[in-house]
Amino acid sequence: MAENPELQQAILDLVNAPNYQPVKPRVIAKKLNYPPEQKQDVRRAVKRLAKRGLLSYGTKHLVRPAGQEKKRDKGLIVGVFRRAAAGFGFVRPKLAAGVKQPTEDIFIPARKTLDAHDGDTVEVRLSRGGHHRRREGGRRDDGRGGEALRQAGEIVSVLERETNRFVGTYSSTGGVGRVVVDGGVFNEPIYVGDPGAKNVQDGDKVVVEMVRFPAHAHDGEGVVVEVLGAKGEPGVDTLSIIREFNLPDAFPAAALDVARQQAQAFDESVPEGRRDLTGMTIITIDPIDARDFDDAISLERLDNGHWRLGVHIADVSHFVPAGSALDDEARDRATSVYLPDRVIPMLPEIISNNLASLQPNRLRFAKTAFIEFTPEGIRVDTETCNAAIQSKRRFTYEEVDEYLADRDAWREKLTPEVFELVGRMHELAMVLRRRRLDGGAIELTLPETKIDIDKDGRVAGAHLVEHTESHQIIEEFMLAANEAVASLLNDRELNFLRRVHAPPKPEKLDMLTDFVKELGIDCEHLRSRFEIKRVVEAVQGEPQEHAVHYAVLRAMQKAVYSPEVEGHYALNSDQYCHFTSPIRRYPDLTIHRMLDAIMAGRRPADDFDQQMLLGDHCSRREQRAERAERELVKVKLLTYLSTRIGEEMDAVITGVEEYGLFVQGIDLPAEGLIHVTALGDDYFDYEKSTHSLSGRREGNQFRLGDLLRVAIARVDIDRRQLDFRLVKKMPRPGQAPPRKARSKPATRGRKTRGGEQEGSSRRKKSTRPPKGKRKRS
Repeated sequence: MAENPELQQAILDLVNAPNYQPVKPRVIAKKLNYPPEQKQDVRRAVKRLAKRGLLSYGTKHLVRPAGQEKKRDKGLIVGVFRRAAAGFGFVRPKLAAGVKQPTEDIFIPARKTLDAHDGDTVEVRLSRGGHHRRREGGRRDDGRGGEALRQAGEIVSVLERETNRFVGTYSSTGGVGRVVVDGGVFNEPIYVGDPGAKNVQDGDKVVVEMVRFPAHAHDGEGVVVEVLGAKGEPGVDTLSIIREFNLPDAFPAAALDVARQQAQAFDESVPEGRRDLTGMTIITIDPIDARDFDDAISLERLDNGHWRLGVHIADVSHFVPAGSALDDEARDRATSVYLPDRVIPMLPEIISNNLASLQPNRLRFAKTAFIEFTPEGIRVDTETCNAAIQSKRRFTYEEVDEYLADRDAWREKLTPEVFELVGRMHELAMVLRRRRLDGGAIELTLPETKIDIDKDGRVAGAHLVEHTESHQIIEEFMLAANEAVASLLNDRELNFLRRVHAPPKPEKLDMLTDFVKELGIDCEHLRSRFEIKRVVEAVQGEPQEHAVHYAVLRAMQKAVYSPEVEGHYALNSDQYCHFTSPIRRYPDLTIHRMLDAIMAGRRPADDFDQQMLLGDHCSRREQRAERAERELVKVKLLTYLSTRIGEEMDAVITGVEEYGLFVQGIDLPAEGLIHVTALGDDYFDYEKSTHSLSGRREGNQFRLGDLLRVAIARVDIDRRQLDFRLVKKMPRPGQAPPRKARSKPATRGRKTRGGEQEGSSRRKKSTRPPKGKRKRS
C-alpha cells in the first residue's frame, strides 16, 4: 500500500495531543472514524511512523509518542483493575518476562483509583509500608483464623480502557438527559447532554460513549452514539448485550471478499497432495440443532487387534489464508459466541456452515489424526494428514442413544458398515473413558439446564440437557485427538498454544477439605486428586452431591490458552491442546497451521512470546463470550420472572456470603439472592471455609449445595438483580426439625443479624449486598 501522508499526520496529531492515553492501533482507527475494513491501513501507517522514530510502542503494543517508552517508572506495576461497588478495587498484576511482580492482587483505596473502570489496564505504584487488612473467614496458611494483610497501592495512570462504550436506559429531567448504565456498573447516572440528540425517548436503550469517566472527585459524562430501541421490545435485549460486551457485528467487506474467493476456487474433487478417504466409512454425531459440523469419526479394528481411530476435523486452514483480511478478523474474534437466540460466528457462514462444514454425502477437506490404541486403550501411534472425506451419515445425539438402547431396531435403518461402526465407537469410547477416569481425571456431573427461546427471543421455558453415552463417545474421541496432537507437537519441542488448567491453589484445597469434612464426609486431605475423585464419586446420587460439586468447582482455576507447559489438571493430562474445533476457535486453527508446516517438511513458526500474547488474547475473548452469554441468559430470565412475582420454585444454594445466600433455580436456571435479613430473626455466623451461614438456633444453618424452596420477591432487570424469599429449607437426611433458639458459642466467622454487624459498634449495614459482589466469577 502506498503511503498516506494525511492519515499519518492525523495519527501523529492524535498521539501527540496533551490528553492522549496510549492505546492500540485498532483503537486509533476507531478514534479517527476509520471503518473496520480499513484498520489495516492504520496499523501499517503506525508501523511506518514507528520505524521512522516518530512514534513508539509501549507494553502490549500500545502506541505512544516518540521516546516515551523509556520514561516509564520501573517501579510501577501493570495490571487489570477490578472495581467494587463501594469505589475501592483490586489490581491483578500481569505477568511479564524478567519482571518480579506481586503474587496477590493489590488493594486500591477509593481515593486512589483515579477514573479507572472495571477491566481497565492500569499502572500501579505500591504504597510504602501500606497494607490493606483483609478478613479471612477460615484458616490462613499458618492455621490461624483472623485477619491477613494485602499489599496496597495507588493507580498512577490508565494505560488501556477495557471499553469506552456502555449500554443503559435513557431518561430526561428538566431538559437534562442521563443514562443509567446496565448492571449497576456506575453508582450514579451518566449525564449525556441534549435530550433531543438522535431522537432518543425516555425508556430507550442506548449506547453511550464516555467523554469523562466518573471518579471520586467528579461525575461521569458521555454522549449517546446509538439508540437500540425501546426497552422490552423483541431483540433489544440481545442487541444491548452485543454492544455492552463489544461483540463483533457484521464481517468487514475485505474478510467477506476472501471468503467468497475461497468459495469460487473450491470444487468437490480430491486435489493432488491430499489423501483420498472418501471410500472410508465416516460419520458425524452432533446436537439436533447444529449448523456446522467440524468433527467426524472413523474406526477400524486392525489385524493385530489394535484400534485405529480416525478423527477428521474440518480443514479450516485451507480456507483461511494466514495473514489475510479473513485471518485478521478471525484472530480478532478468536471464538464464536453462542447467545441464546443467535450465534456470532468466528468465520463467515459461507465457510463455517458450508465450505468447511463436514456435511453428509459431500466431499469435504479435513485434517485427520489417525490414532492407534491397544485393546486396553493405550495410545501407541499418531499420524496426521490432509485428507478428503465424505461423511456417510449425520447422527444426532438422540439417535445414537436410541441405537444404544435398542440396536436391533436400527439394523434396517442403517447400512451394515455404519451400523457396525457405531457399535465399535461405543466399545472403544467406554474403554478410553474407564482408563481416563481410573487414571485420575476429575469429572463433575452438574446438571445443565438450557432455556427455551420463542421466535421473538423471549423465554418460553427450560429443559435439562442430559450428558448421555452418545455425548461421552464424542467427548472421549475429541479428548484423545487433542491429547495425541499435543503430544506430537511436544515431542518436536515446539512452542504451541496449549489448553492449560493449573492445579488448585493449596489454600483453596485446604478450605475444600474443611468443607467436605463439615458435611460429615470422611476424607483425607484433598490435595490428592485421587481423594477428590473418591469424594466426588462417593456422593454421586447422594444429598451432598450438589454441595460437593459446587465446592470443587470453586476450588478450581480457569483453563486458559498458553504455550507454557503446565498440563491440564482436571483431565490429568501433561500434554493437551485444542485441535478439534477450528470453525469456532482460533487456537485450533493455529494448531492446524503448525501441522501443515510439519507435513510440508518445515519447522512451524513458534515464537514463545508471540504465543503468550495470542494465548492471552484468545483466553480473554473466550471469557468475554462466556460472560456475554451468561448476562443475556440472566436478562431474558429476569424479564420472564418479572411477571411472576410470588411464584415458588425449588433451588440450590450456589454461593454463601456474609450478606446472604446466592441460589439458583433447579428447573429454571435463574440465580438470585436471599439476603441475610430474609433468613429469619436470628444471628448468623459466616464461615468462609465451610461456605455456610449458621444461626444461633439449632439446625438453622445454610451451606453450599443445600436445597431450598424459594419465592420470587423482587426483579430489577436494569441492575440485573433478582431477590428470592425463603419459603422453607429442605431438611437434610437425618436432620431433626429446628428447635427453639438456644445460645451457641461464638465462632471465628462474621456474625450478622438482619443488616447489622455484631460487635462493640454494631454498625448499620446495607440490607442489600454491594453491587460488585452480586456477580461471582
